[in-house]
Amino acid sequence: MDIYQSDSVMQILSRVFKLHRRHLHELLQNYEVYPGQPPLLIRLSERDGQSQHELAAQMRVKPATLTVMITRMEKTGLLRRGADSKDQRVSRVYLTDKGHQATTAVKQALREIEETCLKGFLTEEKLLFRRLLLQMYENLKDIEEQID
Repeated sequence: MDIYQSDSVMQILSRVFKLHRRHLHELLQNYEVYPGQPPLLIRLSERDGQSQHELAAQMRVKPATLTVMITRMEKTGLLRRGADSKDQRVSRVYLTDKGHQATTAVKQALREIEETCLKGFLTEEKLLFRRLLLQMYENLKDIEEQID
């Protein structure tokens, strides 16, 4: 199968991701959460007060990219930065009250979109689909590790 055909797996995945992102943005626009920001909110909800270095590593983004994201989210009141109590050179990132509310909305929106995406799937099909996506991820991750 030609990967450039409109019915190839990659083309279909690309269209699904675009629609997923668009719907997520629509559901979150009242919270001033923009594309790319939900993963950061979720990471902080799991463990608030992480260093920027830790967050960049977890999210697999460059520290400079994360700094721009955090600055923007500070301006909208979702996050705040603070110096580490033991090492003033380390900047820690915390959710604000508005950030906690936005995170709750993000998690709800992601649940809704996942339910919509998987509507009509049998439980076995959902499990198989998840396994296949994880296999694709591992295949690509293996290539990335060879490059690094």
